Amino acid sequence: MNKRRCLLLIPLGLVLAVGLLGLGYGVTAVRRCWPKTDGQISVEGLEAEVVVVRDNWGVPHIYASNASDLFFAQGYVHAQDRFWQMEFWRRIGAGRLSEILGESALDQDRFIRTVGWHRAAERDVAAMDPASLTALENYAAGVNAYVATQRKHLGLEFKVLGLTGTRFEVEPWSPVDSVAWGKVMAWDLSGNRREELLRAQIADQLGMGAVDELVPPCSNEYPVIVPDGPTQATLRAVPDVARQNLALGVGDSLGSNNWVLSGERTASGMPLLANDPHLGIQMPSIWYEIGLHCDPVGPDCPYNVVGASFASTPGVIIGHNDRIAWGVTNLNPDVQDLFIERVNPQNPNQYLYKGQWRDMKVVREEIRVAGREDPVVLNVRLTHHGPIINDVAGGTEEAWSFGWDPLALSWTALQPGSLVKSILLLDRASDWNEFRQALSYWDVPSQNFVYADVEGNIGYQAPGRIPIRAAGDGTRPVPGWTGDHEWIDTIPFDDLPRVLNPAEGYIVTANNAVVGDDYGYFIARDWAPGYRAERICELIESADRLSIEDVRSIQADDAPVWAEEVLPYVLALSPDDARLQEALELLRGWDGRAARDSAEAALFEAFRIHLIDAVFSDELGDDLLKQARPKVMDALPGMLAEGGSIWFDDVTTVQREVRDDLLLNALEGAVEELSQDLGSNMGGWRWGDLHTASFDNQSLGQCGIGLVESLFNRGPIAVDGSLGTVNQADYSLSEPYAAQTIASYRQIIDLDDLTRSVSMHTTGQSGHPYHRHYDDMIEPWRDVRHHPMLWERSEVEASAVGRLVLVP
Repeated sequence: MNKRRCLLLIPLGLVLAVGLLGLGYGVTAVRRCWPKTDGQISVEGLEAEVVVVRDNWGVPHIYASNASDLFFAQGYVHAQDRFWQMEFWRRIGAGRLSEILGESALDQDRFIRTVGWHRAAERDVAAMDPASLTALENYAAGVNAYVATQRKHLGLEFKVLGLTGTRFEVEPWSPVDSVAWGKVMAWDLSGNRREELLRAQIADQLGMGAVDELVPPCSNEYPVIVPDGPTQATLRAVPDVARQNLALGVGDSLGSNNWVLSGERTASGMPLLANDPHLGIQMPSIWYEIGLHCDPVGPDCPYNVVGASFASTPGVIIGHNDRIAWGVTNLNPDVQDLFIERVNPQNPNQYLYKGQWRDMKVVREEIRVAGREDPVVLNVRLTHHGPIINDVAGGTEEAWSFGWDPLALSWTALQPGSLVKSILLLDRASDWNEFRQALSYWDVPSQNFVYADVEGNIGYQAPGRIPIRAAGDGTRPVPGWTGDHEWIDTIPFDDLPRVLNPAEGYIVTANNAVVGDDYGYFIARDWAPGYRAERICELIESADRLSIEDVRSIQADDAPVWAEEVLPYVLALSPDDARLQEALELLRGWDGRAARDSAEAALFEAFRIHLIDAVFSDELGDDLLKQARPKVMDALPGMLAEGGSIWFDDVTTVQREVRDDLLLNALEGAVEELSQDLGSNMGGWRWGDLHTASFDNQSLGQCGIGLVESLFNRGPIAVDGSLGTVNQADYSLSEPYAAQTIASYRQIIDLDDLTRSVSMHTTGQSGHPYHRHYDDMIEPWRDVRHHPMLWERSEVEASAVGRLVLVP
């Protein structure tokens, strides 16, 4: 919401806050939105009785006799706890936030409508297989059944917006709403367009030679996930005794970690699988834990699965069933290209292709804006490459446009997809072959899947629709009029990287390079540099046999590998200034951890920021450096090792600076900054005084009225970790030091005994402020503690704090 608009509502905000918090109305208003979780409710649309058992963390386990009711109940439960989040998400996917937030959301809506997430979702649903469509329809029916009975008490956000004068009728949930959220996630996880534009900006400002120096390819010194290309080993079998107990029941650096250990590496002799996807902080959490259980399990109702879901779609995204477990990290292939189009000077709706003028398709979009009588009309121009994006991104006045003709965006997610089919097949897969069959339908966003099963097998599979180009590697915008750079095919699924039961006994992925240079296809150039993967491999190799607690310790590891590469050059300095000598002594005693109580970590992280600025600000300037900081940070260790890089010279001075000059300047700047912000006592500095996580509601939690924000937001809290640590808590290098990207969910699955598996996400299951499960996960998450990932019905019932029976 626009802060200027909120300022006009400050009197209302004060009245609201006093009314809610001071006069007792708040207790009633808030509690009316909380769902009923005990007893019995008659629900129109069910075929048979459904039981929903909630544990003491608010995780629901749904028991249904048929698949239709199972997904109906999942939609009902998601809506009980998270309907405002679902409403907000679907408005993002449809480009309709302006209808409730006004002018402040208009630019975002214009861009979303231009790219066409909702149009793409509509095409997916129109071409969807009957089984997937039925699941989506049943899920939507469950959502709508809850909304129909709770329309006046769906969430505190609805009440607050109503008091500001913004009122709207909640529309029925539809399959398109669910599919559109997949497009939103795919957009967030498909960021190659940013690297394309960055390379183009650097080339335009500094020449082509600077591009490879400042945005270098991934170093071959770091681990590669599948170094030898796709491989298939023999499936393993284990004695029946090992399965007996299982038969009784079972917006800078989005990334993730996952790894899987074979029985040769674990204390139990059976696989352990860990996963922690890294995503932007949200309130409530982006994830919603759930158990989906057919009772009984059979051909007509084959689901028995627990894990993390999205409150918008049916099924479980990450988790395990009674036979297999899986985890995901972002593969980040190059699935977006920018094509420079030549437009007919006589007709702006025609573009040149192979010597002929082609008509663009023009789609009329009407955007309703709160406070306006008439809609904003947007005419989206589409070429066969995709939508023209700089019609709404500032046009030729934007710094990145360079006066180009229009840029068309090609993106695999704009093609018809089958993600829902993949999720549903994955949830009921029973072995490696069925797991791979499920992933053959997983098109976008491409992920690194690790796998384990109750037979003792471990594996890795990269799915996704990844284009094959006629020419070029997709790293820079290319001419669209020649036809030379067209997408001619996609990499066949059977040629995508995979491995089963590798000799090492483990598989690690952390957004690092999937394949080596000898792989037969181009997947990507912009892999993560490999710091996290290297550290995870190091910790795995340091022990003969690992337990669940050992794996938890790896998830909690906060050692920044980047520091190990840079510190030797810093500690070799010999400054005359006593204050800088004191700083170096502090760093010499550092244990190498970015712990929240560490003075050394605070100093090093401030030094990191100042070093980037000292080396690159003179050549790049403020605007370009803001975009390039993450990439040039990765280039720095190589430059420091080289010693004589031209980038160390400050082009604004007469003298020629060398590496140690800039290291000293950066250290001095860091000491000055922290002395001013944290005091003169270096030993009293704390990384957590700078590095905090704030859990802000995406809508009213950012309105600018403190009293209103306090209803919905939680934090800030001091957190461990940093850029490139396994326990990731990335911050913006341009606006340090608040954490932005975090481990949004953690799980550890024990294939020896699934009842020993554990998990935790960031905030809590509920989306209702002041509910006990709104924020009860924040501190355990921060401390890398987990809760039991309940599995067998007996243990779910034993820990039940709510038992709701839904009857037709």
